[in-house]
Amino acid sequence: MKLVELNVKEFVSAVDSKSPAPGGGSVSSCMSAMGVALARMVGHLTVDKKKFLALDPAIQLEFKDVIASLETIKYALLQLIDLDTEAFNMMMSAYKMPKETEGERLIRDQKIQEATLEGIMVPLKVATLSLSAIHQLDYILTYGNKQTISDLGVAVLSLSSGGIGALMNVMINLPGLTDDIARYQYDLQVKNLMEEITQTRDHLLKKVYNHLKINEEK
Repeated sequence: MKLVELNVKEFVSAVDSKSPAPGGGSVSSCMSAMGVALARMVGHLTVDKKKFLALDPAIQLEFKDVIASLETIKYALLQLIDLDTEAFNMMMSAYKMPKETEGERLIRDQKIQEATLEGIMVPLKVATLSLSAIHQLDYILTYGNKQTISDLGVAVLSLSSGGIGALMNVMINLPGLTDDIARYQYDLQVKNLMEEITQTRDHLLKKVYNHLKINEEK
């Protein structure tokens, strides 16, 4: 059974086990998916309100487009919950391949590199999708139902944590990549994504706290 088909209790129990997978990668995907779901919830609780209906029709249309676009991201993130665990299992299988002969070692090394690349690409996709989603939250924050501002704050935290957690999974797999040029390029991409996610998170949280009238210095 796929991880996305488990209920919440079953998924938590699967993580809370001696098995290394599902682990941080799948949990990161799940966190980001939940963040998107919360953002969409805010949208659902906005579009029928009088204040929203009083907005310029162009703003209403763009708001609905933003909420609709998040559905695609949510679906992709849900798929990546299982893909991350599959990538980890692929890597473990590669390391267990026989290496008695030169031919076996060559095949094993090739499979390890393929699995390592998969272990980089999957969480990198999670991080990219998380950033794409978190960029949409500013618009939702501006025009969304202010009674759901705390929910949107949790969405910001979930997406940023999921994205940064995914990048950690990229980082731990990068040393296993033998292609120096590719490793350098992925490392640069990780640093750029990390910076952008962090900056966007802090920008949005400041707005959320301002709406909640919380003094961050206290």
